Amino acid sequence: MSISQNSQINKNLNLWLPILFALILAVGMSLGYSLKSTPSSGFSGSNEGSAKRVDELIRYIEAKYVDTVDTKILVDKAIESILKELDPHSNYIPPEYLAAVNEDLEGNFEGVGIQFVIKDDTIYVVSAIEGGPSKKAGVRSGDKIIYIGDSLVAGNATNSNGVVQKLKGKKGTTVNIKVKRSGQKELLTFKITRDKIPIYSVDASYMLDKNTGYIKISRFSATTHKEFIEKVKKLEEKGLKNIVIDLRQNPGGYLHAATKILDQLFNDEALLVYTEGLNYDKTDYKAKKHSFFKLDQVALLIDEGSASASEIMAGAVQDWDRGAIIGRRSFGKGLVQEQYRLSNGGALRLTIARYFTPSGRSIQKPYEDRKSYNDEMYNRSESGELSSKDSIQIGDTTKYHTNQGRVVYGGGGIMPDFFVPINPVMNNKFYGQSVPYVAPFVYTHLDAHREDYRRFETISQFKKDMIVSDQLLKSFLKYLKKEGVKLDTELYNQSKSELAKQIKAHLAKQYFSNNGYYEIINHNDDMIKKALKEFKVNSIKK
Repeated sequence: MSISQNSQINKNLNLWLPILFALILAVGMSLGYSLKSTPSSGFSGSNEGSAKRVDELIRYIEAKYVDTVDTKILVDKAIESILKELDPHSNYIPPEYLAAVNEDLEGNFEGVGIQFVIKDDTIYVVSAIEGGPSKKAGVRSGDKIIYIGDSLVAGNATNSNGVVQKLKGKKGTTVNIKVKRSGQKELLTFKITRDKIPIYSVDASYMLDKNTGYIKISRFSATTHKEFIEKVKKLEEKGLKNIVIDLRQNPGGYLHAATKILDQLFNDEALLVYTEGLNYDKTDYKAKKHSFFKLDQVALLIDEGSASASEIMAGAVQDWDRGAIIGRRSFGKGLVQEQYRLSNGGALRLTIARYFTPSGRSIQKPYEDRKSYNDEMYNRSESGELSSKDSIQIGDTTKYHTNQGRVVYGGGGIMPDFFVPINPVMNNKFYGQSVPYVAPFVYTHLDAHREDYRRFETISQFKKDMIVSDQLLKSFLKYLKKEGVKLDTELYNQSKSELAKQIKAHLAKQYFSNNGYYEIINHNDDMIKKALKEFKVNSIKK
């Protein structure tokens, strides 16, 4: 999409001058940043004069300044400073980070296809991605990587970035790795041919009961719609009628990914969302009237980490009374960004419009006071909002109405139809310090006990029969002490059951993949229980 060339640009000097300033700074440094499809005649008159002054400033610094200046750092800081004057979500992505940022959204990268964690300078394979080259070659969960090519990586203070650089590479190239496998005396060698590796955005899908399916979406990427369709098809074979879509801690992503999934929830050309900006014409996004599935009842789970595209989904479902929104107030990001490639290999992600729910709500929270904006999540916790619905502060008291006439509000996120408070243990300091150590503890524990868990052939059997013993918890506390986490007996006792669940879930992940993890972690989940209760109530009403 090109930037408008009409006379409105001169009328909106205050909006565009900061971007021009960033561009001219870069030109002065001979780096040549430019917005995608930016016409050379788009800026003129006084704008051009301002640009020349900035260019002169940079050239004087280069030619006359008393000390040596790293011009790249100078320009990057200038750009960052300028963008801070806009909104919180317009940002510059340096070339060295762009590939990683885009991979998550594009849904794939090229490499060997393993998930790993580094503990005590040792690389533990968490899992070999299904269908990837490492899985095909025979690499298993629990393997410890000792060599990558000719490089000894065990015991060398290895960092994750270094490992990634050694394992990633162009499709078709090869890399040899040597691993230590429990029960094997000799190192095992695998020759792996790199390939395109999917980065899944649908983390889990399984049946909650004979009629209800659960799908966890972690972000909205280019492949999310395809993944969603595949998962729903499989659940339909198991009797799917109602669906719970978990959008908790989902930060968003591509708008189109969200609207395509919404297509499957509507059977007519319902308006799903619209976008509009000062230099961006109003655009309506409507359902396509081609849902592939007959989904009856719908529930969306949201929390304070659900943002952007997650809020688009929640807003459409709520405004049309298509289903129940369950959880806590969402993040409140209602701004649309477009990414423009820069000639230095970086990118500018610029806010170009706001999005509005079908009823006309903008759910963007205020950002004029940047400190308040940045502290808002902390303030929600301190105010008691996460624990009590009565503590929620409505940012915009303008009343909007759903299709059935219910009153809803904008200006600070989507308010759930059914509030579910946060588990108090989540605010437990000892629990918060301990959880990051659960996964590495599980990997080290399995080094000596992997065979003990192979008796569990199904996740149902694992859920029923696997008990996290007091001895296993004591081993975890010993591990925490070794890592420098100080035991608080009172707080430990308060969080003991949740820590046991975390350990069990990570063990399940090793044997039953992400589905295993979520089936354990979601056991007795309050939001899911509320969704099932509402489905039952609505079924009785029918």
